Amino acid sequence: MNRRCTTFAAIGAVVAGTALTTPATAAGGEPAVRFATFNASLNRPAAGDLLADLSTPDDPQAAKVAEVVQRARPDVLLLNEFDHVEGGAAVDAFRDNYLAVGHHGARPIDYPYSYTAPVNTGVPSGMDLDHDGVVGGPGDAHGFGEFPGQYGMVVLSKHPIDEDAVRTFQGFRWADMPGALLPDDPATPEPADWYSPEELREVRLSSKSHWDVPVEVGGRRIHLLAAHPTPPNFDGPEDRNGLRNHDEIRFWSDYVHPARGDYLYDDAGRSGGLAPGARFVIAGDHNSDPVDGDSVPGAADRLLDAHRVRDPEPASAGAVQAAHDQGGANAEHRGPARLDTADFSDDAPGNLRVDYVLPSWPLRPTGSGVFWPAPQDPTARLNDASDHHLTWVDLRP
Repeated sequence: MNRRCTTFAAIGAVVAGTALTTPATAAGGEPAVRFATFNASLNRPAAGDLLADLSTPDDPQAAKVAEVVQRARPDVLLLNEFDHVEGGAAVDAFRDNYLAVGHHGARPIDYPYSYTAPVNTGVPSGMDLDHDGVVGGPGDAHGFGEFPGQYGMVVLSKHPIDEDAVRTFQGFRWADMPGALLPDDPATPEPADWYSPEELREVRLSSKSHWDVPVEVGGRRIHLLAAHPTPPNFDGPEDRNGLRNHDEIRFWSDYVHPARGDYLYDDAGRSGGLAPGARFVIAGDHNSDPVDGDSVPGAADRLLDAHRVRDPEPASAGAVQAAHDQGGANAEHRGPARLDTADFSDDAPGNLRVDYVLPSWPLRPTGSGVFWPAPQDPTARLNDASDHHLTWVDLRP
């Protein structure tokens, strides 16, 4: 039996039932605050489709996603792959028609505060960025997508969001990152020349966007640092997606470091990174496993080793059982299966840890988990809501 699966019995007692827990009370009677990320796969093939699906209460996938949220009950939640609709109509429809309605005995959940904004997916660049000889289509957009807003992001919160203080970095240019890992055209002798100088003046770093969303929790401000870097595959020998994934992840590492973020600028023109000492939680589907999968080596470590970051290592028994039962690439993985958050193809890349909730010191983790019920759990029927699993961390604010 491979080393990724031998821990099942050992961790079963520790993580069994974590999918149904609610935020605990921290030492001293102070309630813990649950931060979570969930790539909910609420994306649709055409603009308007998601809003149409959420405008009625009978979309099966949306109902499963809502039930996962209701059972995990996060206080602050980042949803990845939620198609962006101007004005937030899709967010309102999801709250009203799904989150506010109990599913299979799960209690409704209310998020009075939310934040969403445009993303780069599907936004035309006007350039042949994928070198297929044709200008236009998802491969030439600023972020891969069939229409503007596909694979967007949403923050839902029980605590107030200071929208006036939100910083977005949708327009930050990749070439403006010092030492950027720009892709190289293997057919030419020049280095890092996949993009022309004219293209580099336009190519953006974020495949979706990077958001700094300040949330007021118990009189303290916690910056939710939200992103969804591109998958590190679906390209060619130039590895432009892998390199972009690395640098999208590096963005937050530089942003939270007091000596590395001076070069950054947001969409409002403000320069610099996060204020020294500010509390933060990095969250999102970063499409990078620390040791397995196709990402550039060390990419995930940019998060895990970032300044003041703590890694509570959210785990689940369901992930261990899935790696054991599915086999395939999972049998060759080096990372512990208990930390997996995504159920990918058994052949390649197998199940991976790609979804992260990483708090900063002095925030104190009091619990963590991944909503990945084992097959014998009645809620295992929710495991196909998405190919990712909701990942959460309880924090003493």
